[in-house]
Amino acid sequence: MPELPQLLLFIAAGWLLNLTPGPDVLYIVTNALKSGVRAGIVAALGIVSGCFVHVFAAALGVSALLATSATAFTVLKWIGAAYLVWMGIKLLLAKGGSSVVPTDVARIKVPADLWRIYRRGFLTNVLNPKVALFFLAFVPQFIAPGAPDKVTTFLLLGLLFNLNSLPINFGYAWLAGWAAHRVSAVQRTLHWLDRAAGALFVGFGLKLAMSDNPNR
Repeated sequence: MPELPQLLLFIAAGWLLNLTPGPDVLYIVTNALKSGVRAGIVAALGIVSGCFVHVFAAALGVSALLATSATAFTVLKWIGAAYLVWMGIKLLLAKGGSSVVPTDVARIKVPADLWRIYRRGFLTNVLNPKVALFFLAFVPQFIAPGAPDKVTTFLLLGLLFNLNSLPINFGYAWLAGWAAHRVSAVQRTLHWLDRAAGALFVGFGLKLAMSDNPNR
């Protein structure tokens, strides 16, 4: 493992990256607003599980293949982009009243399929080659060139990065769930949430589709 100052820098950098809004935060907040804190936490767990796949893949060299092979990168890129766009279109076409949170606290939660929420969060990250390349580019910066077992160090740092992301992701879920329970303005405008989230997911998918392999 890195020395303590380097390790603290790694943790701080990871927190800053996780605080930056993006598709993951949007997915967590969307589910927490619609179905409560538990749904947001499940969404976060799905996203983090997808990150673990990329950590292990990077350690085993799959991400190196994505970084050097234009074909491998392009195939996974288009699969991920198609999945994001598909999710976005489904949200855009959802019935307007389906995501409105009732004002009655006893009925505040919209019934949620937690397994589906987890699965979608998992697939959103697994099918995004940018996540794989992120771990391949970010984590090695904190591994000393003379480290005796770089693969183990990579896995430990990847584990640490993902575990450190949980408090932030859970915090987003709690804040969104709190707002859905107590902020009337949020409740009145929740029927636009699916549309806004859908448009953003389509945008993220199109942006991924048009991206180039950064290592080309």
